[in-house]
Amino acid sequence: MLSADFGNLAEAVGEVGAVADWLHLDVMDGHFVPNLTIGPPVVESLRRHSPLYFDCHLMMTNPGDYLSAFKEAGADGCTVHVEVGGTGELIDQMRALGLRVGLAANPDTPFSALEPFLGDVDLVLCMTVHPGFGGQKFIVDVMDKVGQVRRAIGSRGLSVDIEVDGGITSTTVGDASRSGANVFVAGSAVFGHARPWEAVEAIREAALVAIHQSAAPPR
Repeated sequence: MLSADFGNLAEAVGEVGAVADWLHLDVMDGHFVPNLTIGPPVVESLRRHSPLYFDCHLMMTNPGDYLSAFKEAGADGCTVHVEVGGTGELIDQMRALGLRVGLAANPDTPFSALEPFLGDVDLVLCMTVHPGFGGQKFIVDVMDKVGQVRRAIGSRGLSVDIEVDGGITSTTVGDASRSGANVFVAGSAVFGHARPWEAVEAIREAALVAIHQSAAPPR
């Protein structure tokens, strides 16, 4: 939703509500990232307009101070950044609140920072841009890390979603899908389109094509 018109967020939700699976809500505090966006009151307002899963990405220095407020506002899951530290305590806090637990890593943060927590989370978010602003170019090098996460959770038999966020379009989603991601966050590619719902459908179709191609036997 970061790329939607903030003056008409409810309308933007309605434009994609019938075709999107989740709504990804970017929360930025002006400290962890150089931008400010929304907080629990906006999440609460949007909850009245949508029954979709609310995926709240907390790009914050002190997310633990706000997890309860986001839960009360209607968040279904929250994702915190491994870079802020105190990861084990934040995971425990989210579990206690009944939130689905996500853990994010910036593009230059190595897989080794995520690896100790893979068995404790529901979702790993590999940022495919440097967080803070929408409309950035997809960083293809992050696909190596996505592949590492996919292999690790597969070898351990874990049920963990792998999410990618940043520069996702109907062109780049194929690389992300083939690398092992199964949750795709698209902002500018959707809300920069004259018909946002068509953009969502095109990205989903491109992801499915990539999955089928990867599963096909060699010829």
